[in-house]
Amino acid sequence: MKYFLGDNENAIKTQIYCALIVNLLLTVVQKRLKRRWAFSNLVSFCRIHLFNYLHLMRFLENPERDWQRDDKNLGMLTLFRGAYF
Repeated sequence: MKYFLGDNENAIKTQIYCALIVNLLLTVVQKRLKRRWAFSNLVSFCRIHLFNYLHLMRFLENPERDWQRDDKNLGMLTLFRGAYF
């Protein structure tokens, strides 16, 4: 954390707890992967691809493979079948 988003005690505690939870979750992901990732690279990758639809564990196991979009497992309906935005 470079700076705090809030200035009262509750905002600072909430931001610290969120940072600790994210750190714990990414440590669990790092330990479950067969491929070894540096923690800083894993954090950077997740930050960049936060809003992309991809299976995180599958992509982190084999990042060299060209990943394909799997619309069946997205869990949402598409309005236009052939158009991807």
